[in-house]
Amino acid sequence: MTEYSTLAAVDLGSNSFRLQVARVVGEQIYPLDNLREMVRLAAGLTADKRLDEDSQARALDCLKCFGERLRGFPPHTVRAVGTNSLRVAKNAPAFLKKAEAALGFPIEVIAGREEARLIYLGVAHGLPVSSNNRLVVDIGGGSTEFIIGSRLKPIKLESLYMGCVSHSLRFFPDGKITKAAMKQAELAARTEVQTIAAEFSGDQWQDAFGSSGTARALGDILKLNNFGDGSSGDITAEGLENFRDYLLKIGDSRKIEIAGLRAERAPVIVGGFVIMSAAFSELGIRRMSQAMGALRQGVLYDLLGRFHNHDMREVTVRQFMRRYQVDPTQAGRVESLALALGKQLLTDSPDELEDALRILSWAARLHEVGISVAHSGYHKHSAYILGNADMPGFSKMEQARLSLLALTHRGTLSKARGLVATLPELKLLFALRLAALFHRSRSDIELPQLEVSLGDAECTLRIEREWLERNPLTDTALHTEAQGWAILGFDLRIKNRPGALQAHDSHTSP
Repeated sequence: MTEYSTLAAVDLGSNSFRLQVARVVGEQIYPLDNLREMVRLAAGLTADKRLDEDSQARALDCLKCFGERLRGFPPHTVRAVGTNSLRVAKNAPAFLKKAEAALGFPIEVIAGREEARLIYLGVAHGLPVSSNNRLVVDIGGGSTEFIIGSRLKPIKLESLYMGCVSHSLRFFPDGKITKAAMKQAELAARTEVQTIAAEFSGDQWQDAFGSSGTARALGDILKLNNFGDGSSGDITAEGLENFRDYLLKIGDSRKIEIAGLRAERAPVIVGGFVIMSAAFSELGIRRMSQAMGALRQGVLYDLLGRFHNHDMREVTVRQFMRRYQVDPTQAGRVESLALALGKQLLTDSPDELEDALRILSWAARLHEVGISVAHSGYHKHSAYILGNADMPGFSKMEQARLSLLALTHRGTLSKARGLVATLPELKLLFALRLAALFHRSRSDIELPQLEVSLGDAECTLRIEREWLERNPLTDTALHTEAQGWAILGFDLRIKNRPGALQAHDSHTSP
């Protein structure tokens, strides 16, 4: 993959949107530019989990500005990720189309644990080398991520569905901070944190760090107002208790005026405080230092890793093959033929070729993960696993593409109607189905030269007639396949291609 000297990360958080542009020197990243806008997307979620018009308008205005800053960046140098609000919003798909048009780049919605992984990656790169296990707590607008890691490697990842915006709106909707509301909010937050307390308790780590805006705001407040030890900027249990007394004394988030707190964060600081206090209580934290890195830095380092052949997605694919006992030889056969066919089918889409072949490669290697559940209907099990498992490095959209290819790679194509809607996706499906069909015997076979094409209403396979006569089972399967494509409105034509047999290399890579 081509290396670049400048990379950019866009973090579409539930509270704020951020753009980080950075310069690449070797395997290090140095910040060049940083833009931030308090969009407060989570505040625009209605009771039925839909983004309202005002929040969408704020978001699109911000993304247009980001898009102007990113104009001229090569596509592979920018990665935009959406977090909790876009995970839960029912109208997120429609909004994302407008958002991508405003930004000028694709937007990936990432799962909670993937968000946690990227946060730790960003935090760990900004900390001194240490052999201690580290706890990282990142309170966002709609979710809170907890990570235990060592050096650059996360060990435990968790994401809880509560954040400074959502918690503030739920328990302090009118800004009033009463003892009763505070107690309810604290009990709710502690109940959530209790679900992970055994895995993240104090005996599992030695140092605690807070990342992102809430942690930094709380650290500044405690330091500048002498609520803690008055000098370090660390968050302490004593300091949090003093800030709690202050909040109850003020009694209204709209009246908070205190050193270290920006006016734009004041409406949601009480929710963030409650979540942090719950983490301290339930996980046995006494002191927490501030970390400079966060999600956007993690996205940059993850993007850099892809250019240096340290793609976490490749690691995940190999782990899944081992975990689900995928036959690597058979997976290699299917992958090799699928990629050979995919390259032919996508010659008219050079801009999409690299990404499409990568997805095809992963799908070919993982399409049989469901056999570990049951052989009967294994493609359905594969689709469920790939669509719902935690897959570090993958966005939810990438997992959805893998799941769909696994589901539709065999059997009737009626299930693909309405799901596989674009021509590039149909081409990937065509390549994968043919590869699985030709290697159904699960043995090394000599294949003739195959030529394939797929247009708006016709797909063609050119193959030696003599080879098909010597392999009647495959010949029959191809005619059945032609009937299947008719369901999708395609005329699959199998034409004769004269030529000698050629052995197929089963170890081709994209």
